[in-house]
Amino acid sequence: MINVSVQNDSPYELPFYATKAAAGADLKAVLDEPLTLKPLERKVIGTGLKIALPEGFEAQVRPRSGLAAKHGISVLNSPGTIDADYRGEIGVIIVNLSNEDFTIHPGERIAQLVLARFEQINWQITESLSQTERGDGGFGSTGKQ
Repeated sequence: MINVSVQNDSPYELPFYATKAAAGADLKAVLDEPLTLKPLERKVIGTGLKIALPEGFEAQVRPRSGLAAKHGISVLNSPGTIDADYRGEIGVIIVNLSNEDFTIHPGERIAQLVLARFEQINWQITESLSQTERGDGGFGSTGKQ
């Protein structure tokens, strides 16, 4: 566990983990009224949450698997990154990838937040890279099975 300062300007409780081993805590939509997304429409939906992450950490905004599988609702820039020096409200870019309208209700769980440690890159210029069995084989180069 890591301590993260949070400002909750929403009418809802803080995000929580649904199970003991869950990686993501659900984010809720802060809306004045239900919002209907038409097919392929996207909107930024506020969560009412502002956080202060320690340096070396990011928060990732990811889709909820149930919304994606059952309704074709996803987070457009998945995962969305919240940097440690950002202090604004967490917004979620929701997209309707289905062929039907989808209505989001105030307080509905729309995404999940995952905390991740990261390292910044210190580039090392070189004329060549070490060789591997895969080499420069790209998309699909390792086969289907």
